[in-house]
Amino acid sequence: MLNFRNAQVPILGFAAFSGTGKTTLLKKIIPLLRLNELSVGLIKHSHHSFEIDYPGKDSYELRRAGASPVMLSSSHRRAIITEHRVIREPTLAEELAYFDQTGLDLILVEGFKRERFPKIELHRPALGKPLLFPADDTIIAIATDAEPAVEPNIPRLDINDPEQITRFIYQEFLAHARV
Repeated sequence: MLNFRNAQVPILGFAAFSGTGKTTLLKKIIPLLRLNELSVGLIKHSHHSFEIDYPGKDSYELRRAGASPVMLSSSHRRAIITEHRVIREPTLAEELAYFDQTGLDLILVEGFKRERFPKIELHRPALGKPLLFPADDTIIAIATDAEPAVEPNIPRLDINDPEQITRFIYQEFLAHARV
């Protein structure tokens, strides 16, 4: 496996075009990984300007006044909101530097499909999008719901079988993963 800057535990991406079902699949895989007491973190790349806070809340108003970062903390969770001084796409290595990896066994990554780290490609031929794996040698498997246009020289998984994909993560990825 590839070593990746700022990764303290194995990282595995799920790469696909929008609308393929990355989040839907991850929502099924994460509980299956947790069944074996695996501690899983997640980094999701968004192509949009997003808000996790909203007008009228003290933290929102303090951030709008110029504070950055702003940390919200309670007995249940912590959130840190940092405004990027320069508007540009983040890199996975930069985000990993800020990601608390303490106690994690695995970090799953949704997105960052153009970066070089181990990924499972999700592909639905009916969507008419091209395959990523022929041009990306960091894709370690393809999960699809039909015959791909190009026969992969990597493991082919059933995108509709989260148990099979979870077994692949345990038996193939984690068994050979190195940070």
